[in-house]
Amino acid sequence: MAKAKTDDMADAERGAAAGAETEVAAVDSTLGYEQARDELIEVVRSLEAGGTTLEESLALWERGEELAKVCRRWLDGARARLDAALAESPEGAEAERG
Repeated sequence: MAKAKTDDMADAERGAAAGAETEVAAVDSTLGYEQARDELIEVVRSLEAGGTTLEESLALWERGEELAKVCRRWLDGARARLDAALAESPEGAEAERG
C-alpha cells in the first residue's frame, strides 16, 4: 500500500513538473519584460508580507521563479542585441577595447 502511494506521488510530481514547463513556455511567449518584472515585484511583496498558507506561498514562489526566468531571457536578449550593435559599430569596437 505504501509503495502504491509513493508511486502515485511520484506520478503527480512528474505531471506537475510537465505542467510547470508548459506554463513557463506560455508565460514566456505572452509577457513582456515590464509586465513580468511588475508581476514579480507583486509576488515578492506578497511573500514578504506573509499571511499566506504554505500552499499559497509555494505557488507564489513558483510563479516568481517563472517570472524571473522570463525577465532573465529578456535581459539576455537585450544584452546580445547591444553586443551585436557594438560589434558592428567602429566606435563601439573602439570603446570595448578602451
